[in-house]
Amino acid sequence: MRCLEPITDQFRVRFQELYVADDGDHDPEDDEDSGVSRLEGDLLDLEPALRDAVVLALPFQPLCEEDCPGLCIECGARLKDDPDHAHEDPIDPRWAGLAGLVTEQDED
Repeated sequence: MRCLEPITDQFRVRFQELYVADDGDHDPEDDEDSGVSRLEGDLLDLEPALRDAVVLALPFQPLCEEDCPGLCIECGARLKDDPDHAHEDPIDPRWAGLAGLVTEQDED
């Protein structure tokens, strides 16, 4: 999340789903409203239930390490590799036009 490094993590997901046998005289639109999952013949489709359980178990903001400093917001340098990384203070845009002026004292 902060430094864009790949992460590896293990977690355990538990889920419970109730499936109803297809008796032939039901309306499929009723299943969507009631949240009932039905068997399709002798087949059981676990993908939607498994996907929902895994997505909800994933961390909201995954980190490579607990104390990951992230990236520099100005140049994108990885702060873990260069902890003393710094930039000069930005020039106020109202005074930026004066930055090009050089006085004789500055030339000496």
